[in-house]
Amino acid sequence: MVKASRGLRRKTRQIFSKTPRTKGMTPITHEFRNFDVGQKVSVVIDPSVHYGTPHMRFQGKTGVVTGQQGRAFVVELKDGNKLKTVVARPEHLIKAQ
Repeated sequence: MVKASRGLRRKTRQIFSKTPRTKGMTPITHEFRNFDVGQKVSVVIDPSVHYGTPHMRFQGKTGVVTGQQGRAFVVELKDGNKLKTVVARPEHLIKAQ
């Protein structure tokens, strides 16, 4: 038998699947979203954009923007009891209420 792959996107068939109406590339305007330092954002991974994708364990988590790193944003969020820093592009972030 062949060993199973242990890549970053393994076991994500349902997590990263899109509904039929949203399949394909997302609008280009999602790349130009802007977030201010201290703003609350949620990590919602866009599977059609591979670049700047955070790890799948952060899907659905909410954190605070602490800075910008190139085109990406630095987000601090809780993973269990630990405070983690995630660098993600704006396509994978949405404003939280």
